[in-house]
Amino acid sequence: MKLKGHSAVDLIINKRKVIEKIFTVLVILSLICLPMVGVNYDLTKYLPDSSPSAQALDIMENEFTYPGMGRVMLEDVTLYEAKSIKDRIADVPGVDMVMWCDTTTNIYGSSEFIDYANIEDYYKDGSAYMDVIFLEKDSSPRTHKAVREIEQLVGDRGLVAGSAVSDTNLGPTINAEVARVMVLAVIIIFLILTITTTSWFEPVLFLSVLGIAIIINMGSNIIFGEISFLSNAVGAVLQLACSMDYSIFLLHAFSEEKANGVQPEQAMANALRSAFSSISASGATTIVGFLALALMEFGIGPDMGFVLAKGIALSLLTVLLLMPALILRFQDVVAKTRHRSFIPTNLRSFGEFTYKLRKPVLIAVMILIIPCYVAQGMADFTYGNEAVANSPGTPVYDAEQQMNAKFGQSNMMLALVPLNGNVTEKAMSEELESLPYVRYAMGLAGVLPDGIPEDFLPESITGMLHSEHWARIILNVRSAGESADAFRYADEIRAIINRYYPDEQTYLVGVTPSTQDIKDIIVPDNARVNLISLLGVALVVALTYKSAFLPLVVLIPIECAVFINTALPYIYGQRTMFLGFIIVSCIQLGATIDYSILLTGNYLDARSQGDKKESAIRAVTVSAESILTSGLILMTVAYGLFFMTSVEAISALGQLIGRGALISLLLVLFLLPCCLMIFDKWIVKPDYAQKKHAKMNRIRATKLKLPTLSELHQQRLLLHEQIQANRRARHRAQLEHLQKLLHRKNAAPDADTAKEEEEHHDENN
Repeated sequence: MKLKGHSAVDLIINKRKVIEKIFTVLVILSLICLPMVGVNYDLTKYLPDSSPSAQALDIMENEFTYPGMGRVMLEDVTLYEAKSIKDRIADVPGVDMVMWCDTTTNIYGSSEFIDYANIEDYYKDGSAYMDVIFLEKDSSPRTHKAVREIEQLVGDRGLVAGSAVSDTNLGPTINAEVARVMVLAVIIIFLILTITTTSWFEPVLFLSVLGIAIIINMGSNIIFGEISFLSNAVGAVLQLACSMDYSIFLLHAFSEEKANGVQPEQAMANALRSAFSSISASGATTIVGFLALALMEFGIGPDMGFVLAKGIALSLLTVLLLMPALILRFQDVVAKTRHRSFIPTNLRSFGEFTYKLRKPVLIAVMILIIPCYVAQGMADFTYGNEAVANSPGTPVYDAEQQMNAKFGQSNMMLALVPLNGNVTEKAMSEELESLPYVRYAMGLAGVLPDGIPEDFLPESITGMLHSEHWARIILNVRSAGESADAFRYADEIRAIINRYYPDEQTYLVGVTPSTQDIKDIIVPDNARVNLISLLGVALVVALTYKSAFLPLVVLIPIECAVFINTALPYIYGQRTMFLGFIIVSCIQLGATIDYSILLTGNYLDARSQGDKKESAIRAVTVSAESILTSGLILMTVAYGLFFMTSVEAISALGQLIGRGALISLLLVLFLLPCCLMIFDKWIVKPDYAQKKHAKMNRIRATKLKLPTLSELHQQRLLLHEQIQANRRARHRAQLEHLQKLLHRKNAAPDADTAKEEEEHHDENN
C-alpha cells in the first residue's frame, strides 16, 4: 500500500485501524505503569534547593534522618498504665523516641513525692499525652506501619494524631474520595451530554475517548517518577472537564458534513480540516494556561503544570487521531440510537434576554472590578503542609482537636547547630525551654548527667541528637504549625539560636519554618505566573484570529471573572490556600477562555451578515448550548472535589475552580457581547466572511485520497477475498448438509409411526 503524497488527514482516516491498535497498546502499557507512579504529600519537597528549609532537610536526612511526628493521648489511665503503654509504643519498630513525663519525673515513687503541677503537660485528670518521634519521615512506609501498630496498641483507650498519622491516612483517603468523584462526574456528565446531544450513544463515545486519554496520561506520569498529591487528585477530573469540548467540536462538524450528503470518510476528512483550528486553539490556550504554572519557583507549580498540560495535549491527540476511527466505526450505532432533542432548538429568546441586560451587567462589573482586584490579595491565606491535613469531620482532625482542648497545641521544631561545645548548647537549650510557649527543648547537652562524658554513652543514644558535625535540639512549641503566633515564635527562637552561634550557620526545621519559606517563595510567584499565563493565552488568540486587538476583548470577561472569584474568599472571610489561589487563576483562564473564543467567532460570523445588535443576539443564541454544556461539566467535576473530599487543599481548589467556571460562564454570556459591540470597529474585518467562505470551499474541494494499491497488494487482497468467499461457501454447504440430516432424522420416526398405525388398522379389520 502506497501513501506517498497523502496529507495527515488522509493518513488518519486510511490508517484508522492501525491507530486503534496503537492506542490499545498505549492503554495496556499505561495501566501497567500506573501503580508505579509515586505520589508525594509533603509540600516541603518542592522548596528550591536555595531555601534554608531545603538545606536543613538535606542535612537532617544525611546526619540524622528527618523524623516523622505523632501524638498520642490516653484516656482514663493511671500513671503506671500510661507508662506501660508508653514503653510498648517506644518498642514499636520505626519509633525513635517517645517524649513523656517519665524522662524528668520518677513516676514509680510515692504519689506524695510527685508534683502533678509540673507534669500537667503530660498527665492530668486521668489522661496522658505523649509526643512520638519516628526514625523515618512521615511518608516512609516504615513510619506508616509503625502508626498502624500504635493505633492497635492504643485501641479504644485513646487517640492518635499528628503529621505522620495524617500522612498514613491521606493516600487511601484521597484515592477513595477521588474515585467517588470520578464516578459521580461520569454519571452527571453522561446525563448532561444526553440532554445536549441527540443520540444515546454519543455520550458513551465522548467519555470513552477521554477515558483513554486520561489512562494514558496517568500511566505516562511515570516519566516524572513522582507527582504531587494535588496533581494526582485533580489531574484526571480536570482533564475530563477541560477536554470534552474537543470531541464535541469534531462530532458536530462530522454530523454537519454528513447532513449535507457527503460520504462518511469524506465527511470525516472535511470535519477534521474545518474543526482543527477551533480544537487546536481551544487546546493551546488551556495548555498555555497550565504551562504557566511551570514557571513557579515553588516546585509544585512545575509538577502540576507539566502533568495537566500533558493531559490536555494527550486529549488533543486522542480526539484528533483516535476519535475519527471510533466515529466511523460506530456511526451506525449513533444513527440507530438517535433521540429527540431535550433542549429548545432555538435559544433566540435567551439571546435577546442577554442583550437587554448588557448595560446593567457592564455597569455592575465596572463598579465591582476595582474593589475585587484589590480584595483578591487580602484574604486570610494558608501556605504550608497544614492545608494538606484532613478537614473538620475526619477522625484525625477530631482527634487533634480533642488533644488540643485537653493538653494544648503541639508544634514540633528541630534546631540544627554546629557541634562545637556542650556548654553553649546546654545554655541555649535552657534559655529556649524557659520561653513561656515552649514545652521542652531537649538536646544531648541538656540531658547528659553532670560529670559523665558523652563518650561514655552508647552511640545508639547519642546518635539521636549528635552527629559528626551537628547537634540537634528538639523543641515542642505550644502553637499550631501555621499561624501568626507560630511565625513569631519561630523568629524569636531563631534570634536566640543566632545569638549563641553568631558567626556560624544554624537552621530551624519543622512545619512552621518550612511554611515561612514557602510563603516567601510562593507570594512572588503569583504575579509572575498570572502575567505569563495572560500573555501566553493572548498570543494564542492573536495568532488564531490574526488580530492584535481581539485578544484584549476576548480576555476581558475571563479576567474579570478571575478577579471576582479570587476576591470572594476575602469577602466571605474564608481562609484559603495561597497555592490554590495561584493555581486557579491559571486553570480558570486556560479552561474558560474557550467560551470567549467560541462566542467571539460566532459574533464575527453573524457580523458579516447583520448589524451589531443582531450579531450579539445571534452569537449568544448559537453559542449558549455549547458554553452551558462545557461550563456545567467543569462545575460538576470541580464541585465534586469540593463536596466529596475531606482534604482541605483539594476541596478548596475544587470550590475555586467550580465557582470560577460559573462566573466565567455568566460573564461570557452577559458581558462579552456588549464588549464585542463596543469594540466592533476594531475587531470586525470587511473580508472576514469572504475569507471564511473561501476556506470552507477549499476544505470541501479537497478530496480524500485513498491509498494507492500496488499490483502485488491487489493480488493479495483478491486472494484474501477469494479465501473468505470459499470459507463462507463451505460454511453454507455444511449448514445445508446438517439441516438435511436433521430433516431425515425427524422424518424417520414419522414414517415408522404411520406404518404401525396401518398394521394396527389391518389387525382390527
